[in-house]
Amino acid sequence: MNMITSDDSVEDLLEKYPGATRFLMKRGIICVQCGEAYWGKLGDLIDEKGLDKEKIIAELNAEFSKE
Repeated sequence: MNMITSDDSVEDLLEKYPGATRFLMKRGIICVQCGEAYWGKLGDLIDEKGLDKEKIIAELNAEFSKE
């Protein structure tokens, strides 16, 4: 099973798990603007929003890493 980590690029995450866009948006994390994916790491994007990185990563893994 592949685990999602804070070091994963947002672009790779969205390519592998398209449903992650909606998951992140529901938490106020906008990772696609003007049709372009955020080019940084997932952890950096979560930190920019001031959210609990470990919690979000755990929720992402619970939802998507089993795919």
